[in-house]
Amino acid sequence: MQSALKATSRPDPAPDPAIDRDWWRGAVIYQIYPRSYQDSNDDGIGDLKGIVRRLPYIASLGVDAIWISPFFKSPMKDFGYDVSDYCDVDPMFGTLADFDALVTEAHRLGLKVMIDEVLSHTADIHPWFKESRSSRNNPKADWYVWADAKPDGTPPNNWLSIFGGSAWQWDTSRQQYYMHNFLAEQPDLNFHNAEVQDALLDITRFWLERGVDGFRLDTINFYFHSLGLEDNPPLPPEQRNDQTAPAVNPYNYQDHLYDKSRPENLGFLERFRALLDEYPAQAAVGEVGDSQRGLEVVAAYTAEGKRVHMCYSFDFLAPEKISAAKVRAVLEAFGTVASDGWSCWAFSNHDVMRVASRWAANEADPTAYLKVISALLMSLRGSVCIYQGEELGLGEAELKFEDLQDPYGIRFWPEFKGRDGCRTPMVWDVAAKNGGFSSAKPWLPVPGKHLSQAVNVQQGDASSLLEHYRRFLAFRRQHPALAKGDITFIESDGDTVAFTRREGNERIVCAFNLGGKPAEVDLGKGSLQPLPGHGFSGQTGTGPVRLGGYGAWFGRID
Repeated sequence: MQSALKATSRPDPAPDPAIDRDWWRGAVIYQIYPRSYQDSNDDGIGDLKGIVRRLPYIASLGVDAIWISPFFKSPMKDFGYDVSDYCDVDPMFGTLADFDALVTEAHRLGLKVMIDEVLSHTADIHPWFKESRSSRNNPKADWYVWADAKPDGTPPNNWLSIFGGSAWQWDTSRQQYYMHNFLAEQPDLNFHNAEVQDALLDITRFWLERGVDGFRLDTINFYFHSLGLEDNPPLPPEQRNDQTAPAVNPYNYQDHLYDKSRPENLGFLERFRALLDEYPAQAAVGEVGDSQRGLEVVAAYTAEGKRVHMCYSFDFLAPEKISAAKVRAVLEAFGTVASDGWSCWAFSNHDVMRVASRWAANEADPTAYLKVISALLMSLRGSVCIYQGEELGLGEAELKFEDLQDPYGIRFWPEFKGRDGCRTPMVWDVAAKNGGFSSAKPWLPVPGKHLSQAVNVQQGDASSLLEHYRRFLAFRRQHPALAKGDITFIESDGDTVAFTRREGNERIVCAFNLGGKPAEVDLGKGSLQPLPGHGFSGQTGTGPVRLGGYGAWFGRID
């Protein structure tokens, strides 16, 4: 199917005042990991028809869009992030007709549909790579990153794979090394080749023509490498962190100057944006994995409205617990470095330990803590990603080694247990087999402790985390300043963080207490006028706002 794609152009559409081209700015995006959302055919693996079945639930949350992790044809060595056909659905997930039906139903329910594009690499069984590795002079010989061995037979340089070991794999057919930033079965495409860029843009157009509203661009800063193949310099121990890779991974020992985050990427992103701009209101969010220069990369990629619309980095996805000081530092740094850019914030996704275990487990009242930090997340300047099950407060699953599927965890076990613990199936019904996910044995076990947090347990319970999400998302939708407004921080101490959001004539003051003990925030002179509808207790009168443990206040100061 891919070979039949043709690069076609379409005329610039006439502006339609009914279309909100800016819908992505401040959007709340619900991430679906399709293997684990809903199984419709009892094979133990979630699929597209299962997602369609659950779209009314997602719409009931009040989110703006869904992002679906990869469902393309794949050998599943990295569970879909190793693509063998970009323009077809893997049979385990369904068919293209199923995807079309999903888009139609999502749009009927008022949901935008974003899909995961994995452009930096393919599967090693992809037809492009099979041809590229067949010889040094075939038409696709330069479509991947190939290099000769050093005179002693060792790899071309010291670049490392995030999944462990060298980023170079020896190929006996070409008697050269090929580059892979991830698994050896995920060879990196050569973006310095214009034909590669053209092919990837044709694939993007294929999905745009099928009605998708946007893309999540996987590993967006890994597209280009330095043609000089220079060794990365060592990173001093005091500068290392585990934002991008776990602390046990020597990937953190290098300053990744030459294998990613290259300036050449800006030109491709401008081509990508120009393609999206041919369509009414399509948008893209890029995943930036750079532990040293993440904000600077995000700033460059979202600058001037001519690259991607927004990016998300790992500032709030790392193990380090969120704090009032860190929230302010990250947001203010972003406002300084990327003043005309836009970020997408997240506390959980399919690659990191669930936030309920990462941050909330040791709190006096974990549910109350999750309520206040989710309200904070949905009040920050930027767009928001919510990972499936986050709205239920699901914690990280404790799996046995024999249950692991993730090659990353298998390699670094037990110090790093991989990503399976955050990928276990969604729980819908406390009394149903496997929590209502599937009647068959699921591809990953359903933790027994998750069942008491199932959707049907929390639904209708005003005190539950699920109903908190619904309530707060409705509150957010009523106040455009929370979605699109500017942000200005207010001085506060300890575990408290406070700021104003302003959009047009609307100005909302937001104050949060991330600690379990009562606290106060001095919002200045004036009478306090709380806003209703968010679920936290309000306070009127004058003087400092008094916040209970894990409390929040939203209102105006007259």
